[in-house]
Amino acid sequence: MAKPKVSMDWLAGCAGCEMSLLDMDERIVAVANLVDIRSTPITDLKVPDESGVDVGILSGAVNNTYNEEVALRMRSRSKCLVSLGDCAVFGGVVALRNFFKLEDALKRAYVETESTDGEGHVPNDPELCIPTEVRAVSDIVKVDVNVPGRPPDADVIFYVLSELGQGRIPELKGDKLHWH
Repeated sequence: MAKPKVSMDWLAGCAGCEMSLLDMDERIVAVANLVDIRSTPITDLKVPDESGVDVGILSGAVNNTYNEEVALRMRSRSKCLVSLGDCAVFGGVVALRNFFKLEDALKRAYVETESTDGEGHVPNDPELCIPTEVRAVSDIVKVDVNVPGRPPDADVIFYVLSELGQGRIPELKGDKLHWH
């Protein structure tokens, strides 16, 4: 029997979930023995196989049109979609931006920061994605498994990947519902 194919991508977040995944240390080898790791932020493959994967994993919140495209593509190419971390599950820290006008947030980020020179301006180019209200992945696409945590603990991620690698949907309750 072929190993299930797993792809991962990140949206608007801090890479804490990816660091927690790497905190599995040598258990990554056990996961690699269970699944065929395809596209990830840390591999050469950057998008899930056009033919599809068994498990797609998204971390980070959706905060622009490009993030929406990534979420839609991952959902369309995945039999099972996992939201990994509070940003993907709830919008997380990234969603704090929703308390401000988008124009004010962009002005602060690109013009008013202490490190911006006198030429600072908000980028406006048709090649750039359009910022949107910050949302959870499930606000854009159907999610099959939510793994909360900021970031989720490496033990929880290992459990989730091990279960999915064996064709089971993980049950996240009790000691499997903890984080740093």
